[in-house]
Amino acid sequence: MSVGFSELAMPINADSQLLHPESSQDGQTSYSDRVMGAAIFDLNGLPKEYFTTAESSNMSWVQTIFQALGLRSLLMSSLRLEGFHHATIYGAEYCAIIVKQRAHYTALLVSQSEADLISESFVDWVQNFQLSDLRANPRFRSA
Repeated sequence: MSVGFSELAMPINADSQLLHPESSQDGQTSYSDRVMGAAIFDLNGLPKEYFTTAESSNMSWVQTIFQALGLRSLLMSSLRLEGFHHATIYGAEYCAIIVKQRAHYTALLVSQSEADLISESFVDWVQNFQLSDLRANPRFRSA
């Protein structure tokens, strides 16, 4: 497993695109169609809500995200760093991205075969959707 942290500034747009996102670069499927799971964490890194899809009901990846947020907190305070915006965690079968939003962290799970999906535009897309859209999306069910 490898973890990457970024301090890139990403613009925040109030318009949500989870239910009707733009098509990905190949024009065939949208970002939301490729997401296999989601988890919401408070700003202290504690898990709040989990969402699964028919493709993946395994939630063991959430523990890794929890640990990564704890590591982030430790590094930020020890090194007096600021500006965390997102992190990417690569596992054997899955890849997860954690994005800091205004009131919480959102983590999304994609298949390792979809790892190329994680780009600046994908991070921007994750930052722009609202939690209410995640709850309303029929692909996701609360776990």
